Amino acid sequence: MLQWRGGRVSYRLASAGPETMESVGTNMADVVAWRRDLHAHPELGFLEYRTAALTARRLAQLGFRVRVGPEVMRAEAMLGLPAAAAIAEAQRDALAAGAPADWVARMPAGQTGVVADLARGPGPMLAFRFDMDALPVVETGTAGHRPNQHGFQSRRAGIMHACGHDGHTAIGLAVAERLAGPEARWSGRIRLIFQPAEEGGRGARPMVEAGVVEGVDFFFAGHLGCNLPSGKLAAEATGFLFSRKLDVTFTGTAAHAAMGPQQGRNALLAAASATLGLHAIARHSDGVTHVNVGRLSAGSGRNIIPELAEMQIEVRGDTEAHLNYMAERAQQIIDGAAAMQDVAVKVKLVGDTLGGTASADAVSIIAAVAPDVPGVDAVVPSWPIGGGDDATYMMRRVQANGGKAAYFILGSDIPAVHHASNFDIDEKSLQTGVDLFERIAERVLQGGGKA
Repeated sequence: MLQWRGGRVSYRLASAGPETMESVGTNMADVVAWRRDLHAHPELGFLEYRTAALTARRLAQLGFRVRVGPEVMRAEAMLGLPAAAAIAEAQRDALAAGAPADWVARMPAGQTGVVADLARGPGPMLAFRFDMDALPVVETGTAGHRPNQHGFQSRRAGIMHACGHDGHTAIGLAVAERLAGPEARWSGRIRLIFQPAEEGGRGARPMVEAGVVEGVDFFFAGHLGCNLPSGKLAAEATGFLFSRKLDVTFTGTAAHAAMGPQQGRNALLAAASATLGLHAIARHSDGVTHVNVGRLSAGSGRNIIPELAEMQIEVRGDTEAHLNYMAERAQQIIDGAAAMQDVAVKVKLVGDTLGGTASADAVSIIAAVAPDVPGVDAVVPSWPIGGGDDATYMMRRVQANGGKAAYFILGSDIPAVHHASNFDIDEKSLQTGVDLFERIAERVLQGGGKA
């Protein structure tokens, strides 16, 4: 179970004695304990102050050179940044939950990225990416949900690790511990990138523009689950979708709904018309296209013509052309809905993702080491990611600079689809992930990146 002791968290699992975040180890119990602590303290994108500060402190303790905040994120490239009040609240909450104040202070304005470097002799630069953010999902209260059974359910109302990023961060910390140990034998440079705000496609680009993947020869990222069963490993994730995330605001005129409805301009009706129109966009016959209105809020009272309506939407396509098709049709529908009700409308880009293709040489490294990783029963050549990941920004920059990049899928049985309220992971896959990243590092930094 998780226990608070002196402002820090300690853990006691059935298979392990007490552990603290000061001594995250590399065995199964350690990695599970770290994941469960992160699951209990989820944080949204650009608000991951507790996660990032604790991660930064641990990496520094292990001997890594750690950079955070403006050192690794270009502020001008940050889309969908939370309000200043939300950032301040997240900082306070993180401090109250045990985050080290000195590291929090180095992460102003939502710049919660963490980059850690370690060098040992000559050799290539190898980078691993781990994402940290959670989702605005209400975690289920059902008794059969494992976090509820074992007492590590979310302590943050309306926020949940519903995609596995808690597991990714736990894997990353254990990998850091392994590679920093005196028994580790490698030569070259290791860079660990702990990325905020993957959800919504917001966190990678400001890190890329800050230069965090410049000079990287080999880049690897991965994801737990994605409907790939436990015991399986996909050497290459495919099907990364281009996407745009948009905030749409309709502004009309309030009026009494009975005394003077004709004097009002109904923003709610405009948003409702746009919602139906967006979901009615004809899908493109030549590829994959998606649209979703994920949130709509409007109005202030039952007898008032709604003056304001706000929508959060996204469009996706398997190619840039298909994305543009969806985006252009969406803009036409939004503008038309505004014109129907004679209201103003503003559309703001708050995130985006790119398609991406792995480097064959990097994929071959994963395929070569995976069969010897404990817990991997079968290696499949590829597996569709089922959506997108802005790690493609990092992959593309590394490849443009002449480096090799790949993204794999680590099988993990899940009781529900990603982003569902009862999402969970098979925690046995955490140790498999740690071992896999370690084997990749050994191959690249001992064998010169040869499969």
